[in-house]
This record gives sequence, structure tokens and C-alpha cells, in this order.
Amino acid sequence: MMTMIDALDRKILVELETDARQSFRDIAKKLKVSIATVINRTRVMEKAGIIKGYSARLDSEKLGYDIVAIIEIVVSKGKLLEVEEKIAKMPQVHQVYDITGQTDAIIIAKFPDRKELSQFVKSLLSMPYVERTNTHVVLTAIKEDLRLFV
Repeated sequence: MMTMIDALDRKILVELETDARQSFRDIAKKLKVSIATVINRTRVMEKAGIIKGYSARLDSEKLGYDIVAIIEIVVSKGKLLEVEEKIAKMPQVHQVYDITGQTDAIIIAKFPDRKELSQFVKSLLSMPYVERTNTHVVLTAIKEDLRLFV
């Protein structure tokens, strides 16, 4: 079920993505609407699953995760979903995508050092049905922002 949002909902989402810690009062003031309007619309979007939760944006490099890897995987025998679900549970993994093209999936993961990256890739290759991987190490992150509306 797709829930439609209007321009005001989108503006509320922009404010929440920019700073989810700001008060409903502050959002209402910026958008020139009542606090009740902001509260009610936010609750509706939470209930509809548009807003899944609230979290802090962390600087992974400052936390010691200097290596970002983009790993392509090829999976055999129709076991892609099974393999992806197992990989998605690994703590280093931030995104897992089914993709089109010569590989079946892309994994984006972060590591504190080459040793941990190497161990991770070897663990992928030892998984049943993983035929091969192709690992790319990010040299420079030009933009790294998963927010939708900002």
C-alpha cells in the first residue's frame, strides 16, 4: 500500500531528515503551520511506515572505519535471497542490493583496516553458493548521504 504525501508532508520530512531532534514546535514555526498539524502528520507517516525511526548520522571515519568496500557477488543455484539475508546480518554490512548485470548483488560495507576487509571477503567466498566476488575499495567519498529529501 503506497501512502501519498503532499508538499507539507515532504517539508516535514525534510526538517526531520535535517535534524530529527528539533521540536515539533520548531518545525511548525519554520513551516508556518500549527504544532498539532506537524504532530498529526508525523504520526500518520510513522503509522504508515514512511518514517521508520529516528537515528543519529555518524562519521564512520572518526569512529575508525576508514575503509569502505563495494563488493559485487555472484550466487549460484537460485540461492540469492538466502545468501543476501545471511550477508545482511553481518555487522560490517550497511547495504545489500539485488542488481542487474553480470553480478547478482552489491554489498556496501565498512572496515577499520585491510585485515578485517580481507577476512570478510574470505568469509563471503567460503559461503555456500557464493561463486565469486569482485571488491572495490573506495578511495574518496565525494557524497555519502542516505537521506532522501536533503
